[in-house]
Amino acid sequence: MKKAIRILIIGIALVFPVVLFAMPSVYPTATTLYKPGKCFNGFTILAGEDGRLIDMNGNLVKTWPGVNGFPSKIYPGGYIGTQTTGWPDGGQDQIGQQIRDFDNDVVWSFDKYEQGKESGIWASRQHHDFQIKGFPSYFVPGSTVPNFKKGTMLILGHVNDVNPKIHKLQLIDDVMYEVDMSSGRVIWEWKSADHYDELGFEEAVTQAYQGFSEKVVQEAIDRAPQSGFDWWHQNCANYLGSNRWYDNGDERFHPDNIIFDSREANILVIIDRKTGRVVWRCGPDYGQGEDARLEWIVGPHHTHMIPKGLPGEGNIMVYDNGGWGGYGSPNAMAPKGDHNVWRDYSRVIEFNPITKKIMWEYSPKSLKMRGYHAGFINGYMEYSPLVSSAQRLPNGNTLITQGVGGRLIEVTPELEVVWEYIHPYLYNSESPALSNLVYRAYRVPYDWVPQLEKPKEAAVFPPNKSDFQIPAVDGSTPDVGKNQKGLWNPAWGKRN
Repeated sequence: MKKAIRILIIGIALVFPVVLFAMPSVYPTATTLYKPGKCFNGFTILAGEDGRLIDMNGNLVKTWPGVNGFPSKIYPGGYIGTQTTGWPDGGQDQIGQQIRDFDNDVVWSFDKYEQGKESGIWASRQHHDFQIKGFPSYFVPGSTVPNFKKGTMLILGHVNDVNPKIHKLQLIDDVMYEVDMSSGRVIWEWKSADHYDELGFEEAVTQAYQGFSEKVVQEAIDRAPQSGFDWWHQNCANYLGSNRWYDNGDERFHPDNIIFDSREANILVIIDRKTGRVVWRCGPDYGQGEDARLEWIVGPHHTHMIPKGLPGEGNIMVYDNGGWGGYGSPNAMAPKGDHNVWRDYSRVIEFNPITKKIMWEYSPKSLKMRGYHAGFINGYMEYSPLVSSAQRLPNGNTLITQGVGGRLIEVTPELEVVWEYIHPYLYNSESPALSNLVYRAYRVPYDWVPQLEKPKEAAVFPPNKSDFQIPAVDGSTPDVGKNQKGLWNPAWGKRN
């Protein structure tokens, strides 16, 4: 996993400037707040090494050693969908896409998409996402165990290409492909660079792409021969599934159609599975038309349609990272036009795909509107410019992964945080900002892992921060003054 994280860091370095965050060096980890009566209680799978599964109190209840988790998903019966390890010939690519059972035995595996030019190792080249067709992208009540032997798996992967319209050097292009799980054959493919003309780019965008640093791209290729210019950087791929829009006759939302986003281009896309054509799009310009209702989406992750059977079904949900993204006209922040849009906070938005009207959001803006203290001032707390995700839960809450800080929260429709978890597992990587990063997380009910007993659920109330002091080696604690005044929720308990 450490090698995979180094590859992730290299990939990020290709396209992102160095950013330092105002983060404390000492902070509590695991579950730091938990109100059981307000949560959708269950197990949570964390993307990363060893397939870590936690309960609501942050206890590590199960691991699957040897998996890489980019991401990992749990299926009914205690099965895990995941990956093996990073591929040395490319950036962010994984070798084997697998299904393992509770005992960590491999039930299904695929790695025959492409062979390494230097290593000779066959790999799936999977990165960022996958989905078994006909099975929701995350938990929906009534879901049954997929057929791992006869189904179809959608895999988001990489392929190399050269397209002078984008850049003169080798691209690391995104490809979505389907694998027949019974035969292991690739039965369908879609490559992003082939559809450049359908994506709404103006001439300034093309010029910015073509002008991207050749030195940076060549250095990436020198490190890994099947790397290149990560011009699109797709990070999700999901079938739409059954939805009310298609039921009402809108062919753009056929259940087999696929939704995804581009972190680099600030675009959300739906393609027609049969023809490959782009049939719905948000961005790249959010300054005009219906897209302006969404305001600017920057560096998005985990764009998906909320599955049928969950509150908000049919709406589109996206973790809008902020940070930096997009290509276009040069400006003071982007003298060559790459990453020319910036915003220093993140938000989760749920919106109607027909009207582009936001139906729900969790952001500094919405917190301030709902009367929460200093919504904009505390915007840094909702800031993860890389990775991250959001999952709608059956009770209407939303599980949000704020990936860079390793912070997971469950939020009610009224924006109350009812569960908070800080990832305690640190990577020994070169970048402190990524030390406890969580790419994505998913919540499932307890009975999806029947091999484990339902754990005890114990409420967790955070202490008053002014009373929470770390003692010195001689046992003394700082004198912060008496009768500290500050925000305090009486439900947390009596002050000392």
